[in-house]
Amino acid sequence: MKRRDSLKAIGVATLSTALLLEACSKEQKKAPEVAVKPVKDNTGRQEFEIEREEKLNQITFFTEHEMATITVLADIIIPKDEKSGSASDAKVPDFIEFIVKDIPEHQVPMRGGLRWLDMQCLNRFNHAFVDCSAQQQLEMVTAIAYPRKATKEMKQGVTFFNRMRDLTASGFFSSKIGMADIGYVGNAPNRWTGVPVDVLKQYGMEQVSV
Repeated sequence: MKRRDSLKAIGVATLSTALLLEACSKEQKKAPEVAVKPVKDNTGRQEFEIEREEKLNQITFFTEHEMATITVLADIIIPKDEKSGSASDAKVPDFIEFIVKDIPEHQVPMRGGLRWLDMQCLNRFNHAFVDCSAQQQLEMVTAIAYPRKATKEMKQGVTFFNRMRDLTASGFFSSKIGMADIGYVGNAPNRWTGVPVDVLKQYGMEQVSV
């Protein structure tokens, strides 16, 4: 499969711990590890937006098995190469987990699609998708990745994979890794050096000083 056929940033802060040592008579006792909350930049965000995000982050939608399946699928869609990391390196599975909570319309199609995928693999290979070999996984994905070539029996899988591919691309190309991959640098200050010489010549104004 082509790696980047379709074109959000996920910022996953790293939790750190601090160890506090307290002198107690002649011995030192190790204090419990204290999780340090990451500092988030909420500039320009409304209070209700911050509260909503915090609430959604406290909820878990996908099961561990479903997340494992999503991870494998995402890395098949955008694998690691010599230029940049894979979809999972860019935290795309975490992005998809958040999106289905933020936009509930994705929940039924995604969960149903994941179950459909497992049933197909059980019938074909006697294993759930994540337990299949890499070759078997690719065979299954190939059967649903190309709408024009897919059989009628694969229609539900095609619909699911289209959604999965769109979410994967959205998550990857809005992440730090993804933006670096396409060379996106955002808005940057520019320096005006005047009208280009060839344009001035075109209008017979090359002697005009700017």
